[in-house]
Amino acid sequence: MRVCVIGTGYVGLVTGVCLSHIGHEVICVDNNEEKVKLMQSGQSPIYEPGLSELMKSSSESGRLHFTSDLAKGVNHGEILFIAVGTPPLPTGESDTRYVEAVARGIGNYLNCGYKVIVNKSTVPIGSGDWVRMIVLDGVAERQKTLVTTGGSPVKESEIQIETNFDVVSNPEFLREGSAVYDTFNPDRIVLGGNSEKATAMMEELYQPIIKREFAEDKSLPAVPVVVTDLSSAEMIKYAANSFLATKISFINEVANICDRVGADVTQVAKGIGLDSRIGSKFLQAGIGWGGSCFPKDVSALIHTADDYGYNAELLKSAVSVNKRQRLTLLEKLQHELKILKGKTVGLLGLTFKPDTDDMRDAPALDLIEQLNRLGAKVKAYDPIVSQSGLSHGLSNVIIETNAEMLADGCDALVLVTDWQEFLKLDYSKMAKSMINKTLIDGRNFLDRKAVEEAGFRYVGIGR
Repeated sequence: MRVCVIGTGYVGLVTGVCLSHIGHEVICVDNNEEKVKLMQSGQSPIYEPGLSELMKSSSESGRLHFTSDLAKGVNHGEILFIAVGTPPLPTGESDTRYVEAVARGIGNYLNCGYKVIVNKSTVPIGSGDWVRMIVLDGVAERQKTLVTTGGSPVKESEIQIETNFDVVSNPEFLREGSAVYDTFNPDRIVLGGNSEKATAMMEELYQPIIKREFAEDKSLPAVPVVVTDLSSAEMIKYAANSFLATKISFINEVANICDRVGADVTQVAKGIGLDSRIGSKFLQAGIGWGGSCFPKDVSALIHTADDYGYNAELLKSAVSVNKRQRLTLLEKLQHELKILKGKTVGLLGLTFKPDTDDMRDAPALDLIEQLNRLGAKVKAYDPIVSQSGLSHGLSNVIIETNAEMLADGCDALVLVTDWQEFLKLDYSKMAKSMINKTLIDGRNFLDRKAVEEAGFRYVGIGR
């Protein structure tokens, strides 16, 4: 099938590349000329395991193209994905101006033939009908332009522009660092819409994935497809992320109680996670959630509830617990080192999670801000950030190129991101170069016994 993906962030680029890999003809559109040139040269603008290799093979096959020409993408696609960002506003609601601009642009360039316009961006509930309205506004603008620039007088009613399209909500459930895997091995595919024709085309688009032709385990049953209305599909996305964020805040609340009563949250999590009604996923206590999805989606759902006269107390509490949890590491550092002014603290990891270069709403940024405020010197090593030279929010941080240089002269190390690389470090050698041999494990990730045998005082979360 012919596909156009508008927006090449994490969701858009992964979607476009993976759809081309399974055999579709894909054009990815982005208004950033430099980014388009980078992708046309075969380079990925983001770090995502496996993505660069798929980009290269799909581009070489001729099934994947990149352009800044929206008209070209709209004319090409039978299915048009809107996959631009919807960042949070200070009020907590989603900023939908980029979705609006794309929808209007689609209307400006609609050609003959039926189109399915797909909301892949995480948009407020009710946006399906809103997008349809904006597309039709774009069509009307184009019609007026043709009337006024057509030369000889023409009645507006005599100019007909094809408006044969339907809007579908197709929320994504991709995890940064595992987005390619998640695309080929989804738990479910959600399709929201009012047109059987549109949802049938979407199911045809995803057939190779539904049948698990590209899955890691091809013997599994077909991927469940949830076909529902637009609003329910949009709510599914918000509800899923809000539940997972709440689950993390719950186990962090339990961890804080464990710290006070002498229990070990890792054992508590294991014990409750074996209950099939609860499950073990997202029960890893630590310094809280961040990134581009959970904070934005929970805030957006709270804002929607407020708009409709409902006080979402549980969700607000999950946000409150998460904000407080980010200060846990600071409290533990103060407990171990007492006065932080003049001390040197080394951070193991900076990104909000491993296997990504994403620093958006990373807990590390809050920790750095507070350490700087209290007069500590901050050093950091991150497997991706240290190589890429990224510096957003890191002006007061010394970025080291390896973990041994990070440890040199530190009063404490703090594990912020659970990169697999950190399991294999030579902690004995690192401890010898430190002033105070304190290691605070903000993810309960390391082997406590091994770290202590290396000479460190180990401090976990809820342990």
